[in-house]
Formats: sequence, C-alpha cells, structure tokens
Amino acid sequence: MSTAIRYCHITVNDLDESLAFYRDGLGMEVLNDVPYGEFRWVTLGDSKQPGAAIVLSEPHAGRSQADGDTLQELLTKGVLPMAIFSTDDLDTTFERVRGVQGAEVLQEPIEQPWGPRDCAFRDPSGNMVRIEQAKG
Repeated sequence: MSTAIRYCHITVNDLDESLAFYRDGLGMEVLNDVPYGEFRWVTLGDSKQPGAAIVLSEPHAGRSQADGDTLQELLTKGVLPMAIFSTDDLDTTFERVRGVQGAEVLQEPIEQPWGPRDCAFRDPSGNMVRIEQAKG
C-alpha cells in the first residue's frame, strides 16, 4: 500500500497575480484552470513530480459566505499554513521569485542547522512560502 500527496490547496486573493508567483517565479506549469461561476480554481504542478500539484483558489470559491469571510480574515492576517517547495538550484529560483511583482523576501538563502539551505517569501496574498535545496 502507498499513500502520497495529490493536491495541496493554497488560498490566494488574486489568481492572476498569484500565477505570476507560482508559475513564473517557481516555474510550475498550469495543469488545469477551471472556471465556476464568478470563481475559478487553478492547478499547477511540475512534470518531474507527476501526480502532485497545488490548487490555487480565492477564499470564497466553493465556500459559504461565512467560511469565505473567515478564510479571508486568516489570509489577511498571514496566519494560514506555509507551503514548502524544493529546488535543485536555490540561488536561481530565489532570484527568479524575487523578481515577481508582489513577492516579499522574508529570508535570503541561508544554511539551516537542521540540514537544507533555504529562503522564504510571502506570496502576493501574504502566504509564507519557503524554498529549500537539500545538501549534496
């Protein structure tokens, strides 16, 4: 038996602004862009990791007004769980993400005492995103 992550949802304020961060900055590919009424869900992934993807959506997409409002409040506070990505070239990835409008550098690349070399950003919606490169 095997269990693997298939999708991880990331709540964002503006899908197009977020696409610049995740697609252009992190280099992910748009796998699906599904409109539904006034909302849409965008799935992104990497061909080197088939079967694993992130889904971007706005706080009210597919949720009740009250749940969407609560999620929007948490997003605005910057307290939603972080996402951690890995790369085989941290310096190039860092520079590419830093160049994306709305990306806020929280930490430049450094060696961490627990192993990886990593950096941190806030995406245009305020989500913390860490990017690491394993030793070796």
